[in-house]
Amino acid sequence: MVEKKEKSLVVIQLSGGNDAMNTIVPYTNGIYHDSRSAIHLTESDVIDIDGSLGFHPEMGEIKKLWDSSNVAVINGIGYPVPNRSHFRSMDIWHTAESESIAPDGWLGRTIREIDPSHNNVVTAVNFGRGLPRALVCKDVPVASVGDLETYGLMPDIKGKDQRENALNYFSRMYGPNQGRDAILDALSDNGVSAMIGADILSGANSKYSSSVEYADNPISNNLKDIAKVIFADIGTKIYYAQHGSFDTHAGELFNHAKLWKELSDAVGDFFRDLKEHGRENDVTVLLFSEFGRRIEDNGSGTDHGSGGVAFVLGGSVKGGFYGEQPSLEISEQVEGDMKYNNDFRSTYATLLDQWLGIDSVPILGKNFEQFSFIKKG
Repeated sequence: MVEKKEKSLVVIQLSGGNDAMNTIVPYTNGIYHDSRSAIHLTESDVIDIDGSLGFHPEMGEIKKLWDSSNVAVINGIGYPVPNRSHFRSMDIWHTAESESIAPDGWLGRTIREIDPSHNNVVTAVNFGRGLPRALVCKDVPVASVGDLETYGLMPDIKGKDQRENALNYFSRMYGPNQGRDAILDALSDNGVSAMIGADILSGANSKYSSSVEYADNPISNNLKDIAKVIFADIGTKIYYAQHGSFDTHAGELFNHAKLWKELSDAVGDFFRDLKEHGRENDVTVLLFSEFGRRIEDNGSGTDHGSGGVAFVLGGSVKGGFYGEQPSLEISEQVEGDMKYNNDFRSTYATLLDQWLGIDSVPILGKNFEQFSFIKKG
């Protein structure tokens, strides 16, 4: 009998506002071409999907997954009363709260539901610098890894005796302080969690073996590190990485193509790696961006817009289009933007309830209509 593996969610943030209209391209639409005289993609450029829409030409690896029915395209995704500020819009996506400033991130709240007693300090791991707001939640430990090969406490200390002495000092510094001070208690918890997490994650690198050769760029390296941790089976459920910047105000044709080439190839390698290890049905990937771009170009790029596109990928995903493709008709535009047709929290709710098996209401604050892009059983 095949051993059942834990389900995990990989979230990749397309930072800066990905241009939805040059990602899923309405290449037969006259308004698209008229609005984008400088940066439109033609029928001969795109990778055709259905005779009217096409993938960006550098999304070949994602198109292969689409052809295997493993890609859900969420069209017109957004939220009510769009905000064109990077910071505010990303904060809304991170916290799943569009009307007020929420203290905790939606994935941080998810981690708390998965592991309320903090038994596993690597339930969630961020790959990259800093810690995204989506993962932040009071009293919830999250490891943040720049490079798994060099990750650990004091990795530059090579001598055994020196390292043992340094770790001893670290343990005494961050060990239990018998409730002397609330701040020291918090530092103690965070320090011990970091020490335990570093020890657990450092072992994932040595256990990894694969025939897949990833490119040498940040998003490929992050996905390779994520694969290493998945295969190590250390109980990590949530993985997070970022790619960008998609803030293509200028030089969009070149920059957007480079970004999607790197991401699509990295995702293709990642799923080949998963398949090689028999894990392609255990992992679901969400690609999202804080907003789309304006319908009309600015001469060499596009400015901040609203309605966007997201992708959900994986062996357990029922591929296809979800959400209505926004109309480009002037009467349907919102101040020159594509109109959003579905709330991003519907996608979150689907991933929480149908994929991770977690009640979405306590995390998102209310019920949201769900999609059917997760296969049953």
